Amino acid sequence: MKHSLHIKPIFSRLLSPERIFILSFAGLIIVGAFLLWSPSSATKGHLSVVDAIFSSASAVCVTGLTVIDVGKDLSFAGQLITIFLFQIGGLGIITFSTLFFALMGRGISTKGREILQSTFMHTPRVDFFGVLKSILLSTFIFEFVGVLLLWSRFAQDYSPGHAFYLAVYHAISAFNNCGYTLFSDSLIGYQGDLFVNVTIMGLIILGGIGFIVQYELFARIRGSQKRLSVHTKIVLLTTGILILSGAALFYVFERERILKNLPFQTQLLASFFQSITPRTAGFNTVDISHLANQTILTIMVLMFIGASPGSTGGGVKTTSASLLFLLMLSRLRGNEDVHIFKRTIPRELINRTISIILASVFSIFLITSLLLFAVQGDLPFTESRRLFVEYLFETISAFGTVGLSMSVTPTLNDFQKIATILIMFAGRVGPLTLAFSLSRRMLKTTITYAEEGVMVG
Repeated sequence: MKHSLHIKPIFSRLLSPERIFILSFAGLIIVGAFLLWSPSSATKGHLSVVDAIFSSASAVCVTGLTVIDVGKDLSFAGQLITIFLFQIGGLGIITFSTLFFALMGRGISTKGREILQSTFMHTPRVDFFGVLKSILLSTFIFEFVGVLLLWSRFAQDYSPGHAFYLAVYHAISAFNNCGYTLFSDSLIGYQGDLFVNVTIMGLIILGGIGFIVQYELFARIRGSQKRLSVHTKIVLLTTGILILSGAALFYVFERERILKNLPFQTQLLASFFQSITPRTAGFNTVDISHLANQTILTIMVLMFIGASPGSTGGGVKTTSASLLFLLMLSRLRGNEDVHIFKRTIPRELINRTISIILASVFSIFLITSLLLFAVQGDLPFTESRRLFVEYLFETISAFGTVGLSMSVTPTLNDFQKIATILIMFAGRVGPLTLAFSLSRRMLKTTITYAEEGVMVG
């Protein structure tokens, strides 16, 4: 009895909320990899172990990078498995398990509540289960509407049954910001199709702004909430700025290149689509490998920023980028605190943001280095320089759980694929888990030391 009393606190410490969060994703990846490795999941034989793990990790982390052609190399069963993986991965397995226990009349553990609060909400709420049910309900409503819209369009090109399946796959993939597609050229075949473009972009934006933002917007429309939170205002403002500026830059950089011979409406659609999809969906309506260097840089920045907190997307998040920018402005104006919308942002939140961004930059640097070091054989200088840009782009895409590629992913060797799997996993759970763990540790820190300055700048 005494031993059990000692074991329980140790077990509780080992399974901290952030570790449970990480293990839930890791476990889902392993299960998904085993299912995709099965011969019944592939059209020819079975995938290699590394390719199965890569495909599962990309789906669970809603990244969308592929070393296979999902539409050709996976069987119908394998494709259904990927739908399951990026649907569960987008919302989180803990979300579904919590709702299941709630429907069964069972309570939720304190750790489970902490994980879900930190995942979807900027501040704890008393209507916790109401928000959770709203999250799941809105998810399936948006996906259902997306399916109907895409089905009506795909039915013009395919049989009703196949068109419905394509609509289901791409609607769920788009809302979860995954970017997995059954078309070999992604959505380039629908480059000028207004209906498909607007539907996919709408699903990406709705999935990327975050569930608590959706909840507050609907509550504000219904009149049950008087004002929007600062979090929601920052997300909406930053999202709008990034979409408009990204589209404008893409159009300016590519109007005499990849957009040159396209109708004006298609140019606008392509510009907006390539502005929205890097944050963090992975669909594309142009060949990414043929873009200008300045366009590639713009997309890298958008991928690094990513979606918003509490969403299906990755990246350092729109709020982190906004707070860092506001911090810079505050320092230039001589202010110690960051103010926005007549509110002051807590300093510990600013410190947490800086930590997340620095950790993210270091992770990208480390994985890009590994990809470069793992190149086999001596390459000419020009090709080596080209690989540097491609690997950096690929790494940021994996970290931001985007899925855009300069066509280099299928050429990676096994070591490079494993390194990419690690950065995909870190990009999905890393920033959130780091923020969660930092917030917990800041509350526990009580030791202070004497101050001493150092030279900077």
